[in-house]
Amino acid sequence: MAAAPTGGPAITMSSSSSLSPSPFSLKASHRRPAGRMPDTVRCVSSPPAADTAYKTSVPRNANMTKLQAGYLFPEIARRRAAHLLKYPDAEIISLGIGDTTEPIPDVITNAMAERAHALSTIDGYSGYGAEQGEKKLRAAIAATYYADLGIEDSDIFVSDGAKCDISRLQVLFGSNVTIAVQDPSYPAYVDSSVIMGQTDLYQQDVQKYGNIEYMRCNPENGFFPDLSTVPRTDIIFFCSPNNPTGAAASRDQLTKLVKFAKDNGSIIVYDSAYAMYISDDSPKSIFEIPGAKEVAIETASFSKYAGFTGVRLGWTVVPKELLFSDGHPVAKDFNRIVCTCFNGASNIAQAGGLACLSTEGLKAMRDVVGFYKENTEIIVDTFTSLGFNVYGAKNAPYVWVHFPDRNSWDVFAEILEKANVVTTPGSGFGPGGEGFVRVSAFGHRENIIEAARRLKHLYK
Repeated sequence: MAAAPTGGPAITMSSSSSLSPSPFSLKASHRRPAGRMPDTVRCVSSPPAADTAYKTSVPRNANMTKLQAGYLFPEIARRRAAHLLKYPDAEIISLGIGDTTEPIPDVITNAMAERAHALSTIDGYSGYGAEQGEKKLRAAIAATYYADLGIEDSDIFVSDGAKCDISRLQVLFGSNVTIAVQDPSYPAYVDSSVIMGQTDLYQQDVQKYGNIEYMRCNPENGFFPDLSTVPRTDIIFFCSPNNPTGAAASRDQLTKLVKFAKDNGSIIVYDSAYAMYISDDSPKSIFEIPGAKEVAIETASFSKYAGFTGVRLGWTVVPKELLFSDGHPVAKDFNRIVCTCFNGASNIAQAGGLACLSTEGLKAMRDVVGFYKENTEIIVDTFTSLGFNVYGAKNAPYVWVHFPDRNSWDVFAEILEKANVVTTPGSGFGPGGEGFVRVSAFGHRENIIEAARRLKHLYK
């Protein structure tokens, strides 16, 4: 049986650690529970059916044939699984997919447990709720994140996560719109556009889909596109703090973006899933910018604040001031999409969301966010000490590392093969990500420290 490649000693999976004390030592509430199993591989595609299998007469959606290979993160999981087949004893540390690892704070899980138990009683049982979300939660979201911004609870749609809402928004917009995305950017924006039929074929020579405007964001322009070179599109997907680069747009930059959208009659879909990670004076919401309610939709999530990646709870803000070209309110059509395609977020999850926004819950979420931000400091210090140019991290849980003149997938393979550490190749986020890898700060502290040790051994 093949031996695992050199990557240091196997890391223990118990709650204790033999590592020496650190200024970033693991808090008791963030230790990994004893006996926890390693992460499982998800979303691995099934093999194609044999040619002799029975076939229906239903044609395949032609847009699906445009998609390139697999979705990025299942592809990473597939390569991770292949590595484990080759080296079954390898102790892999996953800093690739942005999945949270630390326990959900008690104040939040207690509220969910109470709601779950109440469902077993006559007085506490509830069935279908409002598709838009429970009014108390919508009001708490408005008061907590949009106070003094003119956003009301009726503008907020509670959902099972921002990623799901991105696809629902694509259904809302339909196939006859043009879109722009940051390059690099979260791949769901592009892939959902392809599936909806908004794009032309993939152009292999430039690694782009036709009919999508890729707004290049790189160190040279401060990770904000030169809008003077961007042609008009109907929809502009914009994420800040950005996934994967970790860059947060400044107030001046977002003011330019809102003006650009208004001048062109475009709608911005603003993804603020990492807003609580912002440490400086960068806006946490697009609606901090005057005029944004007339041109923007905002999606957000509890996933990266409260550890709700598996619980599933988010929200989308569609201001009543946002109108289509015929004067029809966008919110009315989105409400119809929600009522048609969705039965509302879990009432148990919504109880957790309401607890998140209590005084104690907000403090607990800030502690969790602070823990992951300490992880980013360790990762940044590691790569900086090795002479790499490092970006992001200050306002996001991602570190964007430059490997000049290197292929991103080659770097991914090198780090996995020689250090047993999973990262994410930058080119998976668009052609502008080539030559970079994204390193996630979501991990147990002992794993982050061990990954740093391995990386130093690999690149010293």
